[in-house]
Amino acid sequence: MTGKKIKEIQEELKATKTEDLQAFLDAYVSDERPGVQKLVVQANKRVEKLRAEIARMENLKFFERKYGDVFHVICGIDEAGRGPLAGPVVAGAVVFPADTDIIGINDSKKLSEKKREELYDLIMEKAISVGIGMASPQRIDEINILQATYEAMREAISKLSVSPDLLLNDAVTIPELSMKQVAIVKGDAKSVSIGAASIIAKVTRDRLMYEYDKVMPEYGFAKHKGYGTKEHIEAIKKYGPSPIHRATFIKNFI
Repeated sequence: MTGKKIKEIQEELKATKTEDLQAFLDAYVSDERPGVQKLVVQANKRVEKLRAEIARMENLKFFERKYGDVFHVICGIDEAGRGPLAGPVVAGAVVFPADTDIIGINDSKKLSEKKREELYDLIMEKAISVGIGMASPQRIDEINILQATYEAMREAISKLSVSPDLLLNDAVTIPELSMKQVAIVKGDAKSVSIGAASIIAKVTRDRLMYEYDKVMPEYGFAKHKGYGTKEHIEAIKKYGPSPIHRATFIKNFI
């Protein structure tokens, strides 16, 4: 029994980081007050959730470990924005150290915007190198979305400060590259490097769409990020195409 009021212990639990919960449990596990024991149960659930996430992250390093004995610089590649009616397609390239310890990386579509932003900062801080490439709407119209995506990916790789000898790609093989590539279906949920690249690409593109929204608020880019929502299509019909719309994608709406 610590003598603390249950409300005080509750506030202490709220302020305790998940990785520091063991000290909280050690301090209160023998406090038999029902209210305190409820808080201990909550703390244990958070610890179990963290352990499950750590185990998931270990599985997410499978491909990096599989190829790590042969290849020294492994780079994950992914893109964001192949499907929207407006804005660029953006590619991310990420090279992690072998012992990367970031928790929470996943397919960017499975993460909240807040979580993506948090992970973006961690990836930029802890990665050996990060590269970003993009292809404009005009380029997409010129060479088609698949070729523009490949172009953005090659640009992202070219901007790395290290030269990768292995690429882990999300389901594609990028033409015009000499290094070995491994295409992994749904790779952004199976590889820590690809997942990180998907987060970098998604956050970068979303930030661009927020900026476009400030200049052209009538289209609602901040809300739908250029995807073909009902509201977006109605705005195109009302205001006509903007400079960032993909002409080949909206030809049925104008």
